[in-house]
Amino acid sequence: MTARACTHWLGSEHRCCQTQRSVRHYLTGWRCPAHTPAALAGHPEPPPGPGMPTGAWTTPSPHSDSRAHPNPHRAAQAAVNDQEVTT
Repeated sequence: MTARACTHWLGSEHRCCQTQRSVRHYLTGWRCPAHTPAALAGHPEPPPGPGMPTGAWTTPSPHSDSRAHPNPHRAAQAAVNDQEVTT
């Protein structure tokens, strides 16, 4: 595995930071603690949250419940046929 390095551009030094200690990925790229979005904005880092709830991926969704409509393909066909008739 390739070691990750901070990709923050240091304009006055005409180079990237390249620190490899405690680097995390953000939308702006890989950043060391000194160059995180919060640090650059002058804010403290937000505390780590509790994470995803225990049942987050096990909660049944009405969209994936096959009992919502006994034959979803026929329901889709009926919707398309209704549009063609009314237009």
